[in-house]
Amino acid sequence: MNKSITKLFFFLLLGCLFGCTTNKQIDLIVYNAKVYTVDSAFTTIEAFAVNNGVFIETGSSQDLLNKYEAKEKIDAGGKFIYPGFYDAHGHFFMLAEAMDEVNLVGAASYNEILDRLRTYIAANPDKKWIVGNGWDQNLWEDKNFPVKDSLDKYFPDLPIYLTRVDYHAALASGKALEIASLDSAYFVDGGLISVNEEGLPDGILVDNAMQLVSKHIPKNQNSALLKMLRRAQDSLVSVGLTSIVDAGLNESQIDALKVFYNEDSLQIRDYAMVMATPESVKEFLRAGTFESDRLTVRSFKLMADGALGSRGACLIHAYHDAPTNGFLLQSPKDFDDLIQRLARSNFQVNTHAIGDSANRIILDSYGKYLKDGKERRWRIEHAQVIQPNDFHKFKDFQIIPSVQPTHATSDMYWAGERLGEERLKTSYAYKQLLDQYGLLALGSDFPVEHYNPLYGFHAAVARVDKNGFPNGGFQMENAISREQALRGMTIWAAYSCFQERKRGSIEKGKDADFVILEEDIMTAKNETLRDIKTLRTVIAGETVFKR
Repeated sequence: MNKSITKLFFFLLLGCLFGCTTNKQIDLIVYNAKVYTVDSAFTTIEAFAVNNGVFIETGSSQDLLNKYEAKEKIDAGGKFIYPGFYDAHGHFFMLAEAMDEVNLVGAASYNEILDRLRTYIAANPDKKWIVGNGWDQNLWEDKNFPVKDSLDKYFPDLPIYLTRVDYHAALASGKALEIASLDSAYFVDGGLISVNEEGLPDGILVDNAMQLVSKHIPKNQNSALLKMLRRAQDSLVSVGLTSIVDAGLNESQIDALKVFYNEDSLQIRDYAMVMATPESVKEFLRAGTFESDRLTVRSFKLMADGALGSRGACLIHAYHDAPTNGFLLQSPKDFDDLIQRLARSNFQVNTHAIGDSANRIILDSYGKYLKDGKERRWRIEHAQVIQPNDFHKFKDFQIIPSVQPTHATSDMYWAGERLGEERLKTSYAYKQLLDQYGLLALGSDFPVEHYNPLYGFHAAVARVDKNGFPNGGFQMENAISREQALRGMTIWAAYSCFQERKRGSIEKGKDADFVILEEDIMTAKNETLRDIKTLRTVIAGETVFKR
């Protein structure tokens, strides 16, 4: 009996020597890579280990492979890894809807818009409303706003609603105006109903006037909405985005997100701003902030003015090319009252401000009520046109500039016409804003601009368009370095959302969100940056995209 026990023990020991391991069992090791951790020292490493959705250790490939037994191992083949890219200002729902609408981006004339409409209508004969997006009259030979006459001539029985590329103006057909009972012009606070020589609406609606028609467009049911959001999500993760800021949602959209994330139906991390209305402010201040693993609701989005391209941005002095100053979307007193109220809450406030007048008004109101600005991390979204003597307020009041570098390279062709030479010098001034606050939150404003973060990276560092125009760059004194740009779309973006301790860098204890690229954006030539492909995108240790 004792001999049998001894034999059994011997064989068990032998088996363990050859088949057992004392290495810790984990989920994932990624090795043989050049990893930009984007930690405080901007360290590069070659490997990291992941378990339960977080980074547990970084170091050398051999050390980690010897120390851990992983369910999955990724040999990166010497490729380049970065923290998951974070878009600090985008529009998830708008992107999802735009993918189902008539794409008018890049249309070179009104006639091309009509041609695209014909093609879309033929392919979608059952559509009750025809909705499109992306037209830009600045690309046309005739740079005047279009009017509805051609829509009414070729599509007399269809309600058509076409938003401008900046989503701050729209062209509506006669049928759409009829449904909205807009048969005459009247004053709209914070908006404009354009009229023809007879004083009748010509189809152009700007800013607050847009909702008079858009509210009549049928809304998607949740099942269709989820399908659209997942399609948009597929596009976002395919370019390395793991986190986004949803810059302005209504209550029903936030309710839908809560349902979808609770069901694990969406993967991308979403920092959702509540669009501030009297109703939403009352409701969300009562309900308080919300945070789950993938969805956060702790900020309000205010809209101070419109956009420069549609002359809705509010300027201190008149536009260089038109006798108007643009307009605020609410009165200064209304903004001041709202900001004072929100300063007493624990919500973050992020305000769309493009014109120098809008920026001054909001900055001054922020400074009036924020006593602990660095802790509150309030933001100005866009911060496009700033008067020289207002830059210091970002530092004095500790206000985060949240900017979108591709706006500079999209607007540079005509921004001087709108602003004149002197004001242009302190517009899209990202380096100057960075010097004031010490960081920038970088985004794209998708679908106004393309969602690929490398387009923004390229615009930030090279200040040229996709064709390398202009030679030498647009106002290169406001270019930022590659390290600053990478921080802006990772750890600084996370900081602007109070999440720098959870994500934004590849460090022990943080969410295992990362992206593998085919080339190194820190050393690649400027002209190749936009073409660098994402090989793999990982959220919480799970691959959500692989090329």
